[in-house]
Amino acid sequence: MEISLFQLVVICATIAVVLGFGIRAASSVHSTKGFSVGGRSAGVPLVAGGIAGTCVGGGATVGTAQLAATAGLSAWWFTIGSGVGLIIMGLFYARPLRRTALETIPQFLAQNFGLTCGVFSSIVSSIGILFSAVASCLPAIYIVSAIFGIPFFPSTILLILAVAAYAFFGGMKSAGVGGILKMIVIWVTMAIAGAMAAHSLFADASVAAALPEGTFNLLHGDTGHILANFSSVVIGMLCTQSYIQAIFSASNPRTASVAAFFAALISLPVGLPCALVGIYMHAAHPEVTPILSLPVYLLTEQPSLLGGIAMGGIMLSLIGSIAGLSLGIGTMLSRDIFHRARVTLRARKIHKLADNPEQQEIDITKIPTVNHPYHFSELAVTRAIVLATIALAAFIALANEGSQVLFWNYLSMALRSGGIFLPLSFAIFAPNTVTNLGATLSMALSTAAALIAVFLGAAGNPLFFGLAVSALLIVPSYLRHRQTD
Repeated sequence: MEISLFQLVVICATIAVVLGFGIRAASSVHSTKGFSVGGRSAGVPLVAGGIAGTCVGGGATVGTAQLAATAGLSAWWFTIGSGVGLIIMGLFYARPLRRTALETIPQFLAQNFGLTCGVFSSIVSSIGILFSAVASCLPAIYIVSAIFGIPFFPSTILLILAVAAYAFFGGMKSAGVGGILKMIVIWVTMAIAGAMAAHSLFADASVAAALPEGTFNLLHGDTGHILANFSSVVIGMLCTQSYIQAIFSASNPRTASVAAFFAALISLPVGLPCALVGIYMHAAHPEVTPILSLPVYLLTEQPSLLGGIAMGGIMLSLIGSIAGLSLGIGTMLSRDIFHRARVTLRARKIHKLADNPEQQEIDITKIPTVNHPYHFSELAVTRAIVLATIALAAFIALANEGSQVLFWNYLSMALRSGGIFLPLSFAIFAPNTVTNLGATLSMALSTAAALIAVFLGAAGNPLFFGLAVSALLIVPSYLRHRQTD
């Protein structure tokens, strides 16, 4: 993929402007809550920007074009599912979640089903979200390598540095500001690119003749498989810390709900122009590697300025998605595991001192959280976990070059949703109707079922194996509760 110096400058300038605004927003972040939920003062634009900026990543853009090159318009179902999931979130989930003073989904589950359930959900969710970050790292590494003409390994290092600059300092506030700017760039440039690709598809008879039958049929191919993947995206949107975290950052429940609707309106249409570009590239330039369909189109068949800005927007969509997902993992592991461990250690020290008559006069409020010469703030730990997550996702992608981007997205949705969706939904809509043991076993065994289905190559979406096991354990517990009332 050839790129001119002018295009390279435009791409870098677009990325630098957005990163600059994000880093500037980080100057007001000085605490863990400011980092993870923006101080709970975000309005609709920041919340919607944080959600859309994370969900519109590698799968929604480059991955959709990649799949459309072989599957046609049915590749659009990924962003359709994202939009539908966000609409459902705005209608039913956003308000009750924001009414709490929490920061993570595991905290909500622990509040309803006990500590063990909360800790387990934190670990399972983190693994699932990590795979979504891998999905955005895959095309990002390819694009950086193609743009700068360097091998994949140094491309991976450059990507890690860019993502760290996006989210490391400002957390949710940087993600929200960056998400707003990123989506403006993507919406404008991809609308133009999609319109031009559609025109080329029908204006050139030779290109139109090369299109396979059923290309523009949304249900072309295995309809059951398409709808299963669509369902996994919808459910996954409702169970992902990275999106719920933006909901927790809203100034009030109504703002959270409205922001979810706006995020749906922003993200749902994005897949259409990307799919049209993928279809066109497959018909007109079948020699292009599918994962590079969108980048090659933008840099070779668009005006240099427009193509450069669009490529900057695509890179920002990948960077922002990786950053937002990593922020979700960092917040969960820091708040639900590290913070809880510190509190437990402090409680044990206070209990030990209280049992010692010689130290009864000690002011227990001055006891440090941990008795260790190296005392790390929770904010520093959260940032360190975010950075480690970014690096891990990038190197997993590097080790799996050539894999299908949307495969990682759908796998991620299955793993983070199979065990969490039903316990979370019962905790919101039917509290105190499921036992702690039932919820915890449901989460553990349904996650195991989804993983077994993946590794054994079972026919069908692994999400539904997990949901089936989860329902077998949760529904009887709920019915027993109803009978005792």
